[in-house]
Amino acid sequence: MRIAVPTEIKNNEYRVAMTPAGAHDLIAAGHEIIVQAGAGEGSSIPDSAFEDVGARIVADADDVWASAELVLKVKEPIASEYRHFRKHLVLFTYLHLAADKPLTDALLDSGMTALAYETVELADRSLPLLAPMSEVAGRLSAIVGAHTLLKPAGGPGLLVPGVPGTHPANVTVIGGGVAGSNAAHVALGLGARVTVLDTNLARLREIDALYGGRIETVASNAFEIDRSVTSADLVIGSVLVPGARAPKLVTGELVSRMRQGSVLVDIAIDQGGCFEDSHPTTHADPTFPVHGSLFYCVANMPGAVPHTSTYALTNATLPYIRAVAAHGWRAAAARDTALLKGVNVTDGQLTNRPVAEAHALEHTPAESLVADQS
Repeated sequence: MRIAVPTEIKNNEYRVAMTPAGAHDLIAAGHEIIVQAGAGEGSSIPDSAFEDVGARIVADADDVWASAELVLKVKEPIASEYRHFRKHLVLFTYLHLAADKPLTDALLDSGMTALAYETVELADRSLPLLAPMSEVAGRLSAIVGAHTLLKPAGGPGLLVPGVPGTHPANVTVIGGGVAGSNAAHVALGLGARVTVLDTNLARLREIDALYGGRIETVASNAFEIDRSVTSADLVIGSVLVPGARAPKLVTGELVSRMRQGSVLVDIAIDQGGCFEDSHPTTHADPTFPVHGSLFYCVANMPGAVPHTSTYALTNATLPYIRAVAAHGWRAAAARDTALLKGVNVTDGQLTNRPVAEAHALEHTPAESLVADQS
């Protein structure tokens, strides 16, 4: 199969969808790898590293997309890339379609097949291709939150761990999944007082046991969110409903009662955000004020640490890419129910139910499209 890796063009996105090690693996299996010139530079991977393992470097994005049977990306295509869409092309990337109606429409109109990293789901409901970037975003959220609390960044001038004789910062994490638990881990390591809210009591027990009670765990509901958020210096929103829009758990009215200069980091912004007033920002302009607080809503947070993120992503995606390349997406999805859940769009049909519900569109179960492949 001809597998193409274009350069990411989203604002300050420095990751690349394949490492030289991943390319070497696929080339050894008989596939052709085409990489756009400079695609790996942001991740400190020169073109020569891809050439050394047998990948072909192509200068022009049009040629990269046109030559591909399978396109691997990191972030969802932006509007200027829609012109590359065509029938029979397969795209494998983060899509987050529930929060992006224009991209959903463009994919449907093109007749192509789009597989989403974030909806590949194992039998235990874990998300193996979202997990590594959730780990990165979670850990990074506490770090950028701590930075934003500094006075030069617009915050109140609060040092998260404090010093002897002063209070450390209060950090509230809403959602105790992969991103949230990693956010809590780093916030605790920075010396903050940390509270995690989640509706999953079993998950709260795990966090309590793991940290020996040093992190306060609270069953999440409207009352407890109100109480914890209004007393917080930093709030990290990490709520996830796989494939669907994130629920709005922090209202503008609640933010208006927070401490002046408090910071809110919305990890869920890719899925629409879990704060009422959230809207996507970029690494170039990451924050905006709401009622005297600062919102940080960068939609590609792991792009700030591409050297780490690129290798973590390829480690997770490579087994699934191998399967799609070896068997074609239909047969691969028929063999693997986790990959089947990653199919979002094919041949003008929307196969992901939460995305269909988010946009009030017709849903076609993916199972019905691969039944003859099993």
